[in-house]
Amino acid sequence: MIYAAVIAILVTMGLALIRACKGPTAYDRMLAGNMVGTKAVLLISVGGYTIGWPGYADIALLYAMVNFMGTIAIMRFFEYQQTESEMEE
Repeated sequence: MIYAAVIAILVTMGLALIRACKGPTAYDRMLAGNMVGTKAVLLISVGGYTIGWPGYADIALLYAMVNFMGTIAIMRFFEYQQTESEMEE
């Protein structure tokens, strides 16, 4: 069952990467990138549990925090970029 979960996570990561490349807007690409980060946290958790690695939860939580902060930073960048382009018009 764990192998099926790993395969399902990898498939959804692949689909999210396709969306990140083909996304019609920057927000779609940003959301797909965030989804890939979330699936990576799941993959770390499932993989760590499978091999019996005791520190997998700490690494997964740290990666989730970095993913969240990166998403906030990108959203701020898009927010200020749109504000500056609206001011120029």
